[in-house]
Amino acid sequence: MFPFFRLWFLCLSLFCSIFSVQAQAQGNTIVIGQAIDLSGPNGSIGRDYVAGITTYFDSINVNGGIGGRRIKYLVRDDQGIPAVSAQAINDLLEKDKAEFLIGGIGAAVTDAVLTTPKFVQSGQTLFAPLVASTKTYNSRVLFWRPSPEQEMQYIFSYFDKLGIKSVGIAYQENSLNQDMYHYVVAELKKRNMLMSGLVRIGGSAGDMERESAVLAKSSPGIVIAIADTLGTGTFLKEFRKQAPRTFVAGMSLINLERLAEVAGPKALEWTVFSQVVPNPQSKKTVIQMDHSNMMKKFRDEDLSSLTFEGFMVAKTLVKAIQAGKPGRDPLQSLATQKNLIDLGGVTLAPSEATHRMSNFVDMALFRKGGGLLF
Repeated sequence: MFPFFRLWFLCLSLFCSIFSVQAQAQGNTIVIGQAIDLSGPNGSIGRDYVAGITTYFDSINVNGGIGGRRIKYLVRDDQGIPAVSAQAINDLLEKDKAEFLIGGIGAAVTDAVLTTPKFVQSGQTLFAPLVASTKTYNSRVLFWRPSPEQEMQYIFSYFDKLGIKSVGIAYQENSLNQDMYHYVVAELKKRNMLMSGLVRIGGSAGDMERESAVLAKSSPGIVIAIADTLGTGTFLKEFRKQAPRTFVAGMSLINLERLAEVAGPKALEWTVFSQVVPNPQSKKTVIQMDHSNMMKKFRDEDLSSLTFEGFMVAKTLVKAIQAGKPGRDPLQSLATQKNLIDLGGVTLAPSEATHRMSNFVDMALFRKGGGLLF
């Protein structure tokens, strides 16, 4: 019997040794998970966002990580499908033991994640999803970017300064856009601006052609697109036949690459987009220079507003982890702190009431020949 017990003891020792190595390895890493669209309708947005996040985490890891712990950043492609996103988050929590979660793109995906049993049980906070809906969320979501209402306010203020009082609306009718449509209509009344016409996106091609022609004849100073990328592109393709030099405004989550494919590059002239980060090409601040230098070092790909946003989101999360206290969710601590957070020339002002970190909004014009001009 002795050889048997000896073999059993050796196996047990080997098992304990392996378990100890695995535990030690896990203890030396911080697992951050994300499910986001990398290959679906908003794939280019997701890829840029992830590129910026990855770049900042890489810069932290080459310098020893956070308190000696390296960041293990796991990204799953949800293709923009809510059910796929929910399953990916479930796996990240259950199998990969993700300690922090960064959000994906859109209200539908965010809703699916928030109702996933594993997420509900985890007690974690979903950080920095990219959502253009006016829908409100509870404290289990912490947004990095300002609200869609803040973006729309900036668009109105920008054109109000130019003396524009006549506004058209291109509206893609669905439940996600309905609240924003009512918000825009109410804002027009509040600002004593005239609604010169409405184009409904998503109906028949004939109706859209007719409504676009009527809107063009009313000569609006600007048309506000309340639509997703495909809807905005479909509208522009038709509207530009009648009004090649009328301003059309959209928000920061319009996928410009996809928009150009749908409407054609020419149709993007005289279009403007709200932006929630400063010009990523500029080097006025430390964070802008860091983003540019680190992207060249680790990614060697084009800078964009989304790579810059991802870079700052990752830096904000690292700051939260570094300042975290035992027994408290670092993101919730970050959301409730009263002090401003300096990321290197870009300042965050956390709001416990709105669950948002940033109030920054700017405007960029799609210039002739391509590219945004801030």
